[in-house]
Amino acid sequence: MSMNKVLLVDDERIILEGISTLIQWNDFDAQLIGTARNGIEALQFIKEQQPDIVISDIRMPGMDGLQLVEAARGLYPELAFIMLSGFDDFHYARKAMQFGVKHYLLKPCNENLIIDALKEVIGDLQQTRKKEQFMRHMELELAKALPHAKEQFLKELVTNKMYGQRDWEEYRRLFHISEDLGYIQLILLQLEGSYEYEHLFAVKNIAEDVLGSSIVQLGTTIGSQVLLLLKASYAKEWLFTRLEQIKRTYHEYYRLDLTIAVSDTATISRVRNMYHDTLECLNYRFYLGEGAIITTNDLINLRSDTPSFYFEEGQLSFFMKSGDWHSAESEINRYFQELSECRLDTAMSKSYALSLLVSITRHSMQEESNDYMPTIAKLEELHTLRAIEQYILEVAQQITTTNLQIQQKKHSSIVERVIDIVQKHLDQSTLSLNWIANDVLFMNVDYLGKLFKKETGEKFSNYVMRLRIEKAINIIESSNDVKVFELAEQLGFGDNPQYFSQVFKKHTGQTPTEYRKSPSISE
Repeated sequence: MSMNKVLLVDDERIILEGISTLIQWNDFDAQLIGTARNGIEALQFIKEQQPDIVISDIRMPGMDGLQLVEAARGLYPELAFIMLSGFDDFHYARKAMQFGVKHYLLKPCNENLIIDALKEVIGDLQQTRKKEQFMRHMELELAKALPHAKEQFLKELVTNKMYGQRDWEEYRRLFHISEDLGYIQLILLQLEGSYEYEHLFAVKNIAEDVLGSSIVQLGTTIGSQVLLLLKASYAKEWLFTRLEQIKRTYHEYYRLDLTIAVSDTATISRVRNMYHDTLECLNYRFYLGEGAIITTNDLINLRSDTPSFYFEEGQLSFFMKSGDWHSAESEINRYFQELSECRLDTAMSKSYALSLLVSITRHSMQEESNDYMPTIAKLEELHTLRAIEQYILEVAQQITTTNLQIQQKKHSSIVERVIDIVQKHLDQSTLSLNWIANDVLFMNVDYLGKLFKKETGEKFSNYVMRLRIEKAINIIESSNDVKVFELAEQLGFGDNPQYFSQVFKKHTGQTPTEYRKSPSISE
């Protein structure tokens, strides 16, 4: 805890010297850092040294104590004052209180009165600092949670029919979105080909960087797609130039394509309709090709009088890549149920089924994708929608099962590498999940933490602490003269042997010293 810095101000030298020497400042977490003979000299000292507490006489030449309080509090509102005066005049006390002074002592006053006032002022300062520290901590925690909250809100906004204008206004204020948003536009970016989960975040970051924070109001990931809500304050040419730049940048880094759907501009009240428009645009990429930029205008020549059919394949993509066959099967069943209800002609229904099958085969391993090409031609031999559904289910199950085996092997390999890193760096105080994820494996830290817990059944932090305590026990049992601070340094606790002792006792019920002296070790 830092000492509270005190400035003593009085035009009488004997009082300055008396108070300076009579009070044992260190006993009260205080430090006398200087004295001044008048208000002018004190104000200059305050500007240069910024003390926490000023003990000042009221009656002084040049600038008196009340003038000093008024000038200093104007510059430093948190500065605390204790006022001394030889005049028993309520007028001075009242004026001092108007400037926020809580302690007004009459001369002559002994050191006990000053000490009591000093204790109370220091107590008030400590309470204020605790509140400020708490608020800073809360602000930091909120800053961490806010991006996730914004992403979840956008998902709810475009999919939840219960969200209305009032909800938008409340969240707009929470997320500091411009009040004069006016017209908006939705951009939906579809990842094509075989991609990793981290690619979604890469696309989102590239898009937000290229378009700029003044344009992108909200962004989120939904399945295999990235959704952006833009403030429509730009020319069409400007937008499409930057969408091409996003596609080009992503392809340069990952050699993969992006298909981009662009909604019309409208007010926020139509955001759900706009989202459905972008989904419909993506459904037509079978006709227009992957890697295209598709707008609602591109669909005019493709639409007919038959009922429209669109299906968001993001969830199915996620379930297949993660090896969750039960969920993937449900998504495929729902796909064909909705396709059947549209009652499209045979050719159109087969084209939608073919689009789904092509999408499904892309989730196989790159070297196996060509093996599934004959399965696409077989669709022409099937004459009922039910038969097509069963056939696609068989292909999807085979690919999903293979992906599950690959994921399990990949996850085990990653966790084994994490365990190896921990073993090699157990003595380093910088060892943490954040460090491993960001600086060693270049992975999303939340994803790595969940993967480690799933594979080992133990949180990463608990695992590291358990290993350190087990190693400490081995060292103590093999060496009777090892010091606690040496153990702390060897096991990644740095120069904090006290914290190491606390952790050791929490795990073993004894401090390291007690454990070393226990009968089982002594023998």
